[in-house]
Amino acid sequence: MPGNSRNASKRVVSKKGAASGSGGKNRASLKGRGKTLPADERPWHKGYSGTEKLPEKTARKQDKERRAAAAEGRAPKVGQPGTKDTTWGRGGRNTGRPMPQRGGKLPARGGPRVAPGRRSNPTKEGPELLLGRNPVVEALRAAVPATALYVAQGIDIDDRVNEIVRTAGDRGIPILEIGRHELDRMTGGVLHQGIGLQVPPFAYEDFDDLVAAALEQTAPLLVALDGVTDPRNVGAVIRSVAAFGGHGVFMTERRAAGITATAWRTSSGAAARVPVSQVVNLTRAIKTAQKAGFTAIGLDADGETDLYRLEAAIGPLLVVVGSEGRGLSRLVGETCDLRVSIPMASDVESLNASVAAAVTLAEVARRRQYGQ
Repeated sequence: MPGNSRNASKRVVSKKGAASGSGGKNRASLKGRGKTLPADERPWHKGYSGTEKLPEKTARKQDKERRAAAAEGRAPKVGQPGTKDTTWGRGGRNTGRPMPQRGGKLPARGGPRVAPGRRSNPTKEGPELLLGRNPVVEALRAAVPATALYVAQGIDIDDRVNEIVRTAGDRGIPILEIGRHELDRMTGGVLHQGIGLQVPPFAYEDFDDLVAAALEQTAPLLVALDGVTDPRNVGAVIRSVAAFGGHGVFMTERRAAGITATAWRTSSGAAARVPVSQVVNLTRAIKTAQKAGFTAIGLDADGETDLYRLEAAIGPLLVVVGSEGRGLSRLVGETCDLRVSIPMASDVESLNASVAAAVTLAEVARRRQYGQ
């Protein structure tokens, strides 16, 4: 057709230029991450064959793969745990090796091999990360159990860092040097000062075993915490229980502080000696203790019984400590056999929960020792 220059056989080539590369930015973003570990060295992979303890999640993955392979009539694609040494070997920077101190070298320590930049998602019952130079050094001094020490690359070395690294090395705690950005990611942006101590979940005692073990003592003494939410108060109460001859502590699983690294540190290591239990319902647990022979006393500023006239202190005793703000809850207060008040000057409203517990336990110990 005249005027129509369209050529159906003409090859159309895009005038768009060649795709530009990243200029090395993607590669630079991986700098400091370290090499990716093979599947048989990753604790979270079903092909893990390392010598470290097999995580429960990995074990479930391997069992699932074995069942699927059996159903399909093929060989399972899983690792052989315990067949490959995954403890630290020699390596350079970013290999998970212990970080050398300024002016000295750290001895090589055994421990799991960890690839910087790799971390499994923590569960509700997963390990806790204690952050900051002062909290970490205090935790190590108090012999808080720890599974790993994370140290940021390029950290400024001072006396606290030297003590942290030396103490962790002496205790055989794995010391891992990771990138500062990776530590930021692990901590969710919380100020960490280049130091993080990984603390495993606390092992709680079974409540029935706690009560049974206490009843085997000459003068059983237990403490219950009703909604205490400050872990420092929890740790201080446990320390007082250990100091005045108590035999255990229990608290609720929800809406209350448990044994965190902060609580452990505040207890000055007493959490390792005093059995601690968590219960679902505190009122029901108190009634169980009462049926076993305990007299339950609730600390209340308006209590009708004076602490210094507490005759029940001689027999099996359960001291119930209320929360920092509202004190004893209504149901817990009604369940207690007695409400006990601590005599104080009129211009002081109340005592801190841990202080009130310490005063009460000291008076109970005095009465039991002198019989008055």
